[in-house]
Amino acid sequence: MKQRNAFLDRVGQFNRIGVLVLAGSVSAWSQTLVASPPPANDGVSTAVHDLQQQVNELRAAVAEIRSEAAQYRAETAALRRELQAMRTPPAPAQMTPAASSYASAAPTVSTPPEISPRPAVPSDPLPDRVAALEETTQLLNNKLDDQYQTKVESASKYRVRLSGIVLLNLFSNRGQTDNTDFPVYATGPNQGGNFGATLRQSEIGLEAFGPTFAGAKISANLQADFAGGFPNTWNGVDSGVFRLRIARMRMDWEKTSIVIGQDDLFVSPLSPTSFASLAVPALTYAGNLWAWTPQVRVEHRFDLSNDNRITVQGGILDNLTGEFPSDPYFRSAGPGEQTSQPAFGFRTAWTNNFLGRPITIGAAGYYSRQNWPVNQHNDGWAGMTDWEIPIVPRLIWSGEFYRGRAVGGIGGGISQSVVFDGIPGKPSTPVNGLDSIGGWSQLKFKFNSRLEFNAAFGLDNPTSAEVRAALPSQIYVGQLLTQNRGGLVNFIFRPRSNLLFPPSTGTCSHFRCPVPTTRPINSMS
Repeated sequence: MKQRNAFLDRVGQFNRIGVLVLAGSVSAWSQTLVASPPPANDGVSTAVHDLQQQVNELRAAVAEIRSEAAQYRAETAALRRELQAMRTPPAPAQMTPAASSYASAAPTVSTPPEISPRPAVPSDPLPDRVAALEETTQLLNNKLDDQYQTKVESASKYRVRLSGIVLLNLFSNRGQTDNTDFPVYATGPNQGGNFGATLRQSEIGLEAFGPTFAGAKISANLQADFAGGFPNTWNGVDSGVFRLRIARMRMDWEKTSIVIGQDDLFVSPLSPTSFASLAVPALTYAGNLWAWTPQVRVEHRFDLSNDNRITVQGGILDNLTGEFPSDPYFRSAGPGEQTSQPAFGFRTAWTNNFLGRPITIGAAGYYSRQNWPVNQHNDGWAGMTDWEIPIVPRLIWSGEFYRGRAVGGIGGGISQSVVFDGIPGKPSTPVNGLDSIGGWSQLKFKFNSRLEFNAAFGLDNPTSAEVRAALPSQIYVGQLLTQNRGGLVNFIFRPRSNLLFPPSTGTCSHFRCPVPTTRPINSMS
């Protein structure tokens, strides 16, 4: 405002000066004309020239005044905008604490510009401010209602995520196998065959994200499928029994984790990528050690550099031996559980970056004490190694190898832990732990982030001499298996709109992999 007043004063001064100069010039000119006689032509020319010069000076002064006036107007407009911005509040009314905590847990929902609430300005009349607040409150209530309808509701305040897969398998078998819809080993010659379909490998899962306790983030995971058997009813083969796969709880610190519950076998963490069977991992009992077993384990990571680390895992596991339950309703202790001690596992792995991808090499050990009839003890053990190595930027080589004894509970020896050299149960019948060796290897070519090709082969080979020596016991324990080979070739395509099953890197997690567009080819003998 002071600048504007100074500007007006200056304009007035220039106007008065101009009027005085003009009046003085006209008066002097008139006096010259009256008092003096008519001048010569040279005097008239001089007077006209002087007058023209004065007029030009006045025009220049007026142009300068106009330029300064435009500048002052621009500065005044900028000051008005700054003053208006200072009067306007920076943000609309805040949400209530309950609404803000809910919004922090739920996904953010953007508000379209046409329905954005108008902020209540303090300078507005009171009725307008009340109406703006009511509009904001109504919009927030609508957002909360939408979130209530779309999110998975939890009995607690912690977030829960639902996931799963609906998997249809069309299968055709040649020869005799142990299981028709997802075979794991062959039991007869390559003759005959069958065709069918199943959906009982479909899965469902829940992930819960709990509080932070003692600096650790708590989470839980539950996975189940319908491959637990068949109900005793008409066409029961199409109605799979609900089966528990994984039920674990994790406590994760920055470099240390504790896992409690039923989980994958941590001493054998990799599996080939295949969708021929999600009920059991690919190449099961063909060199791929696996088990969903109750366990407690501790993991710790040592960071050697930004891309170089060592992981150490150790824990106890339920001492399984691969036996069938003796009763469908009541649980009896198996040979491993009868020793009153768990099985033990240990694994260490080195991870580094190579060709822009992680390279991992691990080594593990497993031990279990077993008590078979009649008070005959066997020590089950296994040494394992696993690897995942990028050969070229898009080609990954992965696999596992093991050598063990009496490890049928984790899939070794084609699920056979011991052999009997005679009639089982007799005090004089020796019980020997079955030695076995096996492993698998896979090549994965990732064409791009959505398309990959896989080829894998596995072998599980129990010691033939021990199996032949136990042939007389087959009439009591059933058929003994000698060697199991398996292979697969597949390609997997992940659509862009794949939300439930995001693309994975390295070995595919069974529960989060997308549905393939083709059925993998599996051969087993």
